Amino acid sequence: MDIKNRIIPCLSYDDAHAAMDFLCQAFGFEKLHAYETEDGKVAHAQLNYEGNGIMLGSTNTGSEFSTKHIVQPKEVDGKETQAPYIIIDGDKIDAHYENAKKHGAKIIMELEEQPYGGKNYTAVDPEGHIWNFGSYDPSEEAS
Repeated sequence: MDIKNRIIPCLSYDDAHAAMDFLCQAFGFEKLHAYETEDGKVAHAQLNYEGNGIMLGSTNTGSEFSTKHIVQPKEVDGKETQAPYIIIDGDKIDAHYENAKKHGAKIIMELEEQPYGGKNYTAVDPEGHIWNFGSYDPSEEAS
């Protein structure tokens, strides 16, 4: 698969292996690569959703990035400073939402029609990262 992302969200997880399983089952990602450290943590992993990627890894791998610059939602009262928005085809958004709920995603904003177009919902994964999913595609307006 030829992935041409120019902006790729990067996330860290205490249990990156479990996070990859959850993201694939609940949100429909596909695991492309996962590279482990000698002690079994995830040094780097790539997941794909319909040709678009995210990267993730384990917390506290010893890298400057993981030890000095990143905190987990549980360390800041469950808050996030950013959250990815994943575009889901309009005829698939309802099923995507139901699948996320089925696999234990905590829904914090229910699926609903938006005044600017499309439907969206917001979910939280087991480690507290916020994910937005919607059928609104802002690039269509730019065309």
